[in-house]
Amino acid sequence: MLTDRTAIVTGGSRGIGRAIAVELAKNGANVAIIYAGNEAAANETAETIRALGREARTYKCNVADYDAVKATVSAVTKEMGVPYILVNNAGITRDKLIFSMKEEDYDAVLDTNLKGAFNFIKHCCAGFIKKKEGRIVNIASVAGTMGNPGQANYSASKAGIIGLTKSVAKELAGRGICCNAIAPGFIATDMTSDLPISEDDIKAQIPLGHVGQPEDVARLAAFLCGDGGRYITGEVIRIDGGLAM
Repeated sequence: MLTDRTAIVTGGSRGIGRAIAVELAKNGANVAIIYAGNEAAANETAETIRALGREARTYKCNVADYDAVKATVSAVTKEMGVPYILVNNAGITRDKLIFSMKEEDYDAVLDTNLKGAFNFIKHCCAGFIKKKEGRIVNIASVAGTMGNPGQANYSASKAGIIGLTKSVAKELAGRGICCNAIAPGFIATDMTSDLPISEDDIKAQIPLGHVGQPEDVARLAAFLCGDGGRYITGEVIRIDGGLAM
């Protein structure tokens, strides 16, 4: 159980991030919900968590902004206590084939998906190290392990998350801190609903024959953050119905 532990979940207002925030609360955690712009969705997630009897606060933050992240982590620590859990879930897509991809599309995705994770790990490190404990879960993607046409920027950012995860795991293991990545496949969220491919075509690629749900990812994240994950670090766990086998 994660009773009274403080968790930070970036991109926590919707989709996978929302499911993770709620699942951590079900396991006893108090949750800081980091969101980019949808205040209503963030507040709705917070109310859901409070209804479970846990504390929830919302923080608007551009995860790509180093100083903004520093200020946000400081505020969370002051208002909710030193974080024990960090889930780097915030992510965007700007899909285009490489020959038509603009520089700003590439930079925006790398800045949010990869630099955003670095920023939060960097600014949470001091608290983790001081307490000699902590759990970091980075949301990668099977696109980071196998590539995906039209997603050179997204795939590069998620491959970077995998490298970041392994390096951080090696650096912090001696301090009692575990760092792992989850690599989802097709999960039913707003992001995947915008893909230019039919649901039947998606299902045809998945050995289990159906897409996953945000709650599938959330349960795995909660496991890694709880007692079950105390001897797991540096791993990249696919949750994709067999897509990347």
